[in-house]
Amino acid sequence: MIRTVLVTGVVAVRVTAVVAQTDPIAARKDLMKQTNKYAKAVNAMVKGEQPFTSETVPAAFAAWDKTSAEVGKLFPDNSKEGGNTRAKAAIWQNRKDFDAKLAAFSKAVAAGKPKANSLEGVKAAMPAINDGCNNCHELYRAPAKKK
Repeated sequence: MIRTVLVTGVVAVRVTAVVAQTDPIAARKDLMKQTNKYAKAVNAMVKGEQPFTSETVPAAFAAWDKTSAEVGKLFPDNSKEGGNTRAKAAIWQNRKDFDAKLAAFSKAVAAGKPKANSLEGVKAAMPAINDGCNNCHELYRAPAKKK
């Protein structure tokens, strides 16, 4: 049983890596959906709309760690168009700034993680994390198309 679970996990990781290499737009969209899902959940806790849960917060920081480690690799030159991407051309034109903004997000996540064992700590950490997201999105993500 354990062997089956481990093999399934390894296969899933390899499939994800292949998808990221062949379709970086889809991979970054999936990564950002997870990032946003947890940002909404944790921000709802900060606002008092949801109770603080010791399960969601560590999962959020794990997702944000993954995003900060992987998302920069998902903007190769061949992913400027297609896949209904909202990535602006400015990413590739100002790559150093884009990378600096990703690094700032990573730093905010790393600084916030030790504080995240209480609601007060999460409240203290989230402004920098939210700024890390917003600072990049303001310049490098196009608005959603209206349906």
